[in-house]
Amino acid sequence: MVSIPQPADIATAVRIYYAHLSLGNTEIRELFGRISSGRIVQLKNLAREVMAEENIMARDSYSVNTRAAYKAWGLDINDLESRHRKLLALKEKEN
Repeated sequence: MVSIPQPADIATAVRIYYAHLSLGNTEIRELFGRISSGRIVQLKNLAREVMAEENIMARDSYSVNTRAAYKAWGLDINDLESRHRKLLALKEKEN
């Protein structure tokens, strides 16, 4: 069983989802912060399992499909977007 780390930042998680069709080591490290190469391999393998189940072709051997990865890692983009909007609204009220 692989322990899924928390995203480093909700805004970053939303931006990465929409900015990248596939995720490599660089994007995964940006998403989760300082994690080891071994943990990245484990996370990619989880994403590849979802890709196989959903017949999603890999773009290359070094990256995983973003949508499949977020699903495998339990990151719901709709929830993340909602939280991000609420955080922005709270910041606006503070000013």
